[in-house]
Amino acid sequence: MAAFTESDDLQAATFTDVNLSGARFVRCNLSGVVLRAAEVAGVDIDAPWLLAGDNSLLVNGVNVAPYVDAELNRRFPGRELRLAEDPDGLRTAWAALERAWAPLIEEVSPEKADVSVDGEWSFAQTLRHLVMATNTWLGRAILGDEQPFHPIGQPHAEYETDGLDMSVFSTTKPPYEEVLAVRADHVAQVRTYLATVTAADLAGIRKNPWAPDYPETVLSCLHTILEEEWEHHRYATRDLARLAP
Repeated sequence: MAAFTESDDLQAATFTDVNLSGARFVRCNLSGVVLRAAEVAGVDIDAPWLLAGDNSLLVNGVNVAPYVDAELNRRFPGRELRLAEDPDGLRTAWAALERAWAPLIEEVSPEKADVSVDGEWSFAQTLRHLVMATNTWLGRAILGDEQPFHPIGQPHAEYETDGLDMSVFSTTKPPYEEVLAVRADHVAQVRTYLATVTAADLAGIRKNPWAPDYPETVLSCLHTILEEEWEHHRYATRDLARLAP
């Protein structure tokens, strides 16, 4: 089976009468890709940045991105609040997010927590990644802590190329009980911050934690946290549905 990696330059390539059935594309840049006379039955696309900027997804000339967004809001009540712009709205958005995660936490046993589906992060790894996301966007970006990372956080491997000191993270798998406790603490950190945040605070300027030359507002940092939370809630819901009871 052929395998292509970042060392293979396929930009602007043309594929004609090629059988790509069953192919898997992971962390691939498909922006601007054009498919003509394509058989797409059963195609499964997961694009978390579908609505970022002026992105669009055209199917037979119709931009389906807004329909996807509306359907996700219907499936995940509270998701529509993730771009709230004022303190009260953000507090409401976070409360809705906590309610959305609660039944998943209740459902997942320690045995199920470490099961991976199709090579994706397990439920425990997902919670650990959200710990890191909170550390990054609340701890480092908003609060200015230069080393905010909890050892059980789950980074992406490519973060090392962004200058992140990977030695701060534990190389051993923590007990699930510890993951739950640390995750609960980080959820509470965001809740506590939002409890007293003001409109003036939201307008404050911060450095992007991955690109310090680019400014972010406190509001945009909070939006990133909310986006991360809802996307990973969707992933977890998707993967847990495929696990046996």
